[in-house]
Amino acid sequence: MQRYFVNKPAKDERFYIDTEDRHHIVKVLRMQIGDQIICVDPEGKSAVCRIAEFTDEQVVADVVQWKEVVSELPITVTVASGLPKGDKLEWIIQKGTELGAHEFIPFTAHRSVVKWDEKKAGKKIERWQKIAKEAAEQSHRSFLPEVVSPVSFKNLLEKSQNYSYKLVAFEEESKNGETSRFASTLKQIQKGESLLVVFGPEGGLTEEEVQQLKKHDFVLCGLGPRILRTETAPLYTLAAISYHFELLR
Repeated sequence: MQRYFVNKPAKDERFYIDTEDRHHIVKVLRMQIGDQIICVDPEGKSAVCRIAEFTDEQVVADVVQWKEVVSELPITVTVASGLPKGDKLEWIIQKGTELGAHEFIPFTAHRSVVKWDEKKAGKKIERWQKIAKEAAEQSHRSFLPEVVSPVSFKNLLEKSQNYSYKLVAFEEESKNGETSRFASTLKQIQKGESLLVVFGPEGGLTEEEVQQLKKHDFVLCGLGPRILRTETAPLYTLAAISYHFELLR
């Protein structure tokens, strides 16, 4: 059953779906009155709904049954990625959303080859958010992850004050055989707490960046004996978090 994130809560047990989602229902899926969909409100509550009416601007859907669904990780995980080349960030956003990420923060690292163009920022962020939305619908998420506008490394350090736990995936730690900090951090985190994990771009983080992160209470950790690409490491991390909190227990 197709899932849609609706901008406003249900009013009198009715959802009103507009913009691109209306187009998708009417023009792409060619749904009819009586067809059923799933609507998710801004608070993450989902309901099976029956299409009741089509207007020039909206699709009106009546709530048939509210659903009690647990599809979110018990902790909120934010992925901070040093701007990578090509479409790697899109891959991280799409697959990271499927794996349960709560938020994505791209940042400009010293070794980022890509230079952020403010003139193209609006369209780029809109595309990233659309990728997250489609991935959240496909994977039956109850929450739509946010993709924030890329920040400077300095701004990332400032933002980090808002998180309960902070990790840096650092390849030098993997090379040196460090294997315990990631796992021990997960054992400490309680339900409802937040975790920020930083990943460098293709060239990795500089020594100066690493020292700055340590000064801001980040814990450096390895992700096993193999060196992972910048687009692989966040997905490995999210999968490990899912295993720890959702399967192991």
